Amino acid sequence: MNLEVVKDYYGKVLKSSDDLKTSACCDGGRVPAHLERLLTNVHEEVRSKYYGCGIVVPASLEGARVLDLGSGSGRDVYMIAQLVGPSGEVVGVDMTDEQLATAKCHIDWHMRQFGFAKPNVKFLKGYIEKLGQLGLEPESFDVIVSNCVINLSVDKPAVLSGAYDLLKPGGELYFADVYCDRRLPESVRGDPVLYGECLGGALYWNDFLPMARRAGFLDPRLVTSHPIEIKNEAMQRKLGQAKFFSATYRLFKLDHLETACEDYGQAVVYRGTVPQQPDAFALDGHHLIERGKVFPVCGNTWRMLAETRFKPHFSFVGDFATHYGIFPGCGTSIPFAATSAPAKSGGCC
Repeated sequence: MNLEVVKDYYGKVLKSSDDLKTSACCDGGRVPAHLERLLTNVHEEVRSKYYGCGIVVPASLEGARVLDLGSGSGRDVYMIAQLVGPSGEVVGVDMTDEQLATAKCHIDWHMRQFGFAKPNVKFLKGYIEKLGQLGLEPESFDVIVSNCVINLSVDKPAVLSGAYDLLKPGGELYFADVYCDRRLPESVRGDPVLYGECLGGALYWNDFLPMARRAGFLDPRLVTSHPIEIKNEAMQRKLGQAKFFSATYRLFKLDHLETACEDYGQAVVYRGTVPQQPDAFALDGHHLIERGKVFPVCGNTWRMLAETRFKPHFSFVGDFATHYGIFPGCGTSIPFAATSAPAKSGGCC
């Protein structure tokens, strides 16, 4: 598979999300109420060309600098632009001329809609495998997002390494993508339609995790997941028994993360100050931290809260002076739930 095939599929074959043959590339799940309000401020043409499989809007973005990999028509860029505000910036990168044209032609319309005096967004043409060629300053982004695009990349390790280089220390890559419960055969990976529909390029989840760690993201955290139903019978026959999932991960750029959940007797207390999460803060699928409750955490979770933009929202108990072993429950079985489930609220892992 090559980039020209993907570019042609998204630039010429697809005119809107209605042209997709499966729901894999547009099954974003239910949009939270506060984001629904933001979506009403996004131009109809931009929304009609949305191809995404998740919600890639993490919490606490005011004033942040955000990069969107494979930004397409700009739907997520314009949603996030409202959250970062006039003091922040959102940069979209895409390789498809047709998609970029749609995104760029509505910049002024959106700024008027948001009430901003000057644009806080920009769009660059480029390849997400070659982020170092875009003239972006290393370690200059607080957050990098991507919505159902990395699976389309022909060099996924390069995407992860490039994102790591552009993130500030303590920054995060927060992205939704399509994963598979097995490694796919060449007949599937080489099919241009299956690839364009976000299925042929889907990573086996247990190949993705070590790939992320090699790029420097030592403790990938699964935020949400749900199965993807393939209703196209012809495609289902080609795919056989392979099962696909839409999953959102967050990967932090932190130097001292360990490869497992280690217990140092630490805990955190959430202050309830993250916008839209006043009662409980959801770090990932295993950490729903209620306001005011002393919440035991492993050393990695401690760092994800104490050494990132989330630090002002927490109080911290303990340090790294004494090691008490490993938290139970850090297994290697498939991480994706059969259905979306709420995060646990009872401590680490």
